[in-house]
Formats: sequence, C-alpha cells, structure tokens
Amino acid sequence: MIEPDFDKTGGLVPAVVQDVETNKILMLAYMNREAWNKTLKTGKATYWSRSRSKLWIKGETSGNFQQVREVRIDCDADAVLLKVDQKGAACHLGYYSCFFRRISGDDVEVVEERLFDPEEVYKNEQ
Repeated sequence: MIEPDFDKTGGLVPAVVQDVETNKILMLAYMNREAWNKTLKTGKATYWSRSRSKLWIKGETSGNFQQVREVRIDCDADAVLLKVDQKGAACHLGYYSCFFRRISGDDVEVVEERLFDPEEVYKNEQ
C-alpha cells in the first residue's frame, strides 16, 4: 500500500481537506504516520496538532466530525487530500471553512456566516 513519505517531510505531511459534495476547501492540517493510520482505520479525520503536540480527531470537542469519503496522495507523496462529509463547522472559529476571509487590496472581508460561538464550544478546553 502506498502512503505519504513521512521521512521526506520530517514526519508531518500537509492534509488539504475538501467537502466531498461541494469541493469547497475546508481546512489545512497536518498528519503524522499515526494520524494517517488512524484516519484510514476509523474513517474519521485524525490529525497531528503542532501547537498541542498530540493527535486529535477532528470534532472530538466540538462534535463537528469529518467522515472521510476519499483519500488522495499527491505525485511526490508529500501531501494528502481528504474529501470528507463535514458535520457542522470545520473551522475552530465557528465557520464552515477555515478560509472564510477574502483579501481584496488592503481590505479583509468575512464572506461566510459563523455557525457557532467558539467561546461556548471550547470553554472547557481553556
């Protein structure tokens, strides 16, 4: 079976996450070998948190899980694409996509509606 070249990438590969129905890009995360294997085994998107230095299943705190429907590896085996069914918001700031801001010249515009208040959802995490 082919897998990302974790040795070439220092142990982490970027994972682009896309909505399987709309093709909207939801987020970018990182996977180590353990996250990769757990994702393939469970079908739930699992990542390596660089800020917390631990494995995390997307949605374990918020309930906004990502059910993986398709997995792709790029030509150099140093990045992956996960096509998912997104339950609720993908962004920890409460937006469906982490790419909710549009830059136009010097202006920044929020182009999505916030789906939840992160202070309420993550209040037990702080």
